Amino acid sequence: MTTKRNVLVTGATGQQGGAVAHALLSRGHRVKALTRKPDSDAARRLASAGAEIVVGDLGDATSVLKAANGVETMFLMGNSYEAGVEEETHQGILVADAAKAAGVGHLIYSSVADADKKTGIPHFESKYLVENHVAGLGIPYTISAPVAFMENIVAPWSIGALRQGTHAFAMPPKRVLQLVALADIGAFVAALVERRELVFGKRFDFAGDELSGEEQTKILSQAIGRTITYQEIPIAAAREQSEDVALMFEWFDRVGYDVDIAALHRDFQEVHWHRFADWAREFDWGALDPTPST
Repeated sequence: MTTKRNVLVTGATGQQGGAVAHALLSRGHRVKALTRKPDSDAARRLASAGAEIVVGDLGDATSVLKAANGVETMFLMGNSYEAGVEEETHQGILVADAAKAAGVGHLIYSSVADADKKTGIPHFESKYLVENHVAGLGIPYTISAPVAFMENIVAPWSIGALRQGTHAFAMPPKRVLQLVALADIGAFVAALVERRELVFGKRFDFAGDELSGEEQTKILSQAIGRTITYQEIPIAAAREQSEDVALMFEWFDRVGYDVDIAALHRDFQEVHWHRFADWAREFDWGALDPTPST
């Protein structure tokens, strides 16, 4: 029988933290959801699902320390796109120290796959600095390191083109990329919470599927019910938006994630892993319909 844990989830009203919080709640764990936005729709949904909403900020160690009181496990994640890479590292170290001070028995830090391989990508490197700090604290910890999200397909920066029938991405159409569904991130972290001592001191890169942009487009066309075409965005155009992101896409093309997906899925059978086709089939594409003209 699985021991029910008290878990503090940071970033709980965001995509990844929200997936973790909901997965833990669905398995009967008690969740404290740390957020700066207690009145948001996401916070209300978590509260309705049974989470305790606590107000806190990753830049405020006192609020984190207060929230961590009485919890056995903490899920810690940063957001370089919102905070910037230097502040993400600063906040991660601050909160990890707070977890130690609060006596949290298991710190799960959300990094990114291959951050430990000197990629030169700023928002990978910022997370790896936090990983190193966590590893040196002398407390039980696990590193959770997902690949790119399947949900990036429908992110604000992608959805406009998709509504017009284009899957636009800054990689060659035949280059394979590993992806993971947010639901599987939540389920995987829940598995780490439940395995506890068995995963102390370990780092896990994880993915649900790997396929090219062309293959993704075929699946999207079937799921959406109309033809979607693939468009390769020039790296120069990506660089105009963000040097960090451009470096990531160049690394995707040159090296790429390298999770042994078959072995991972054998080792974590309690996670009902989504292939990309599963995710696309389950997604509600009704919201994708172009807004009718008036």
